Amino acid sequence: MNLKKLQQIKHIVCIASGKGGVGKSTTAVNLALALAQSGAQVGILDADIYGPSLPLMLGVAPGTRPQIEQQKFMMPIKAHGIECNSMGFLVDPETAMVWRAPMIISAFNQILSDTAWSRLDYLIVDMPPGTGDIQLSLAQSVQLRGAVIVTTPQDVALLDARKGIEMFRKVDVPILGVVENMSLHVCSACGHQEAIFGSGGGENLARDYGVDLLGRLPLDIRIRERTDEGNPVVASEPEHPAAQAYRALADNVLERTAVAAESESAGPTITVSDD
Repeated sequence: MNLKKLQQIKHIVCIASGKGGVGKSTTAVNLALALAQSGAQVGILDADIYGPSLPLMLGVAPGTRPQIEQQKFMMPIKAHGIECNSMGFLVDPETAMVWRAPMIISAFNQILSDTAWSRLDYLIVDMPPGTGDIQLSLAQSVQLRGAVIVTTPQDVALLDARKGIEMFRKVDVPILGVVENMSLHVCSACGHQEAIFGSGGGENLARDYGVDLLGRLPLDIRIRERTDEGNPVVASEPEHPAAQAYRALADNVLERTAVAAESESAGPTITVSDD
């Protein structure tokens, strides 16, 4: 695979979940925008071949296609100040991707290797849910700085999140930490706070695996509304409490990737003894 275009990316971080419906893509998009607001050069890759959502979430006009250079390389599309690419830019939104695993892997590898990313500090990869072929292909193709696991506090999501952590550990991808999404709902009318999906699940998961809880994100209607409008809350309402929660998450990701990079560059420690 031709991965020269990825050598100028400092950190490749995948955002994953064990199951769908936990807000992984929304988290990935707002995290990418929050990292960009911190001053980083950021790109985001939509790796969900079956259900690409990045074009809608970033407000890219329907029918937009990447420009092709040298008859091969796709120029990433700019939206809200970050670079992006997705299968959603290459096929009709109403087209069902009825493909077997080899076709899915081939399509993913082509988008991964043939996108002409700029010199980036971060490439955020929005993974499909589960622990399947694309996760394995990505881990085997590039040097990942680490994975961020998104879950909700409820038990059924936590069970699948554990499988995601175990999968990345088996392929030697560091776990940067856990994000507990939909952690707390604050009523917009009265301010009452309620843990609709339970509480403490993300913290318990992080503790069980000895990793950091990177953030707790609220269940807030503005997140959903702004995402559906293609104008994510981090970009459109930076002072909103939800946007501030994403920026706190970004700060923790910045810290964890710096530590992971330093650990990787340090190499192994050799101890000499008389034994």
